[in-house]
Amino acid sequence: MVPTDSSYSSTGERPARRRRKEARPAELTAAALEHFVEKGYAATRLEDVAAQAGVSKGTLYLYFENKEALFRAVVEEGIVPVLAAAEEMLADFSGSSVDLLRRLLFGWWEQVGATRLAGVPKLIVAEAHNFPEVAQYYHDNVIVRGRSLVRRVLARGIERGEFRSLDVETAIDVIIAPLLMLVIWQSSLRFCGPEFVPENYLQTHFELLVRGLAAGEETPGIGVPDSERQGV
Repeated sequence: MVPTDSSYSSTGERPARRRRKEARPAELTAAALEHFVEKGYAATRLEDVAAQAGVSKGTLYLYFENKEALFRAVVEEGIVPVLAAAEEMLADFSGSSVDLLRRLLFGWWEQVGATRLAGVPKLIVAEAHNFPEVAQYYHDNVIVRGRSLVRRVLARGIERGEFRSLDVETAIDVIIAPLLMLVIWQSSLRFCGPEFVPENYLQTHFELLVRGLAAGEETPGIGVPDSERQGV
């Protein structure tokens, strides 16, 4: 007979226990993020993730069928919402394209680059060759959407006459590459050299971008060999 005590649900479970079960997927993905960042994809063991989350390996399998599913959940809970929020911001933004670009780049740093999530792109760079299915998932769900965001900002600026006409697809690469380098440096090499301030790096990157994108400003000699400029 199911107890009628108000501390039980209609299924016989105490609310606290039910809340604990509902919290487990988030606890598992939080533990998984720590292991993926610290050990990499290949070296992360599901039993270690389960132990850190305080559950058995069997319990983990109730929520995630394998390590790839767990990794996908880490991305979907941590990075995908950041992209979705940026897409909403872009759709409703009414200010200048320069300001929009700033919000996009610095927002990415605040919500991903400066957090434990920054270890995910580093993991992909390091292990994509050995785990192509994981890399393809990340490409399709993160990189494609991230590139689309930058593409829309550039197209907006060009259409409004704020940015000069340029090769948008190549510009996307040039904009994103320093951000990726920043993540790799922060997680791998920052202890090997002088003190490094990410915010200064981002500000310098942004200032260079704005000058390069500005409409109506000619920069003599760019893309022209010395011999041609000198009439040789």
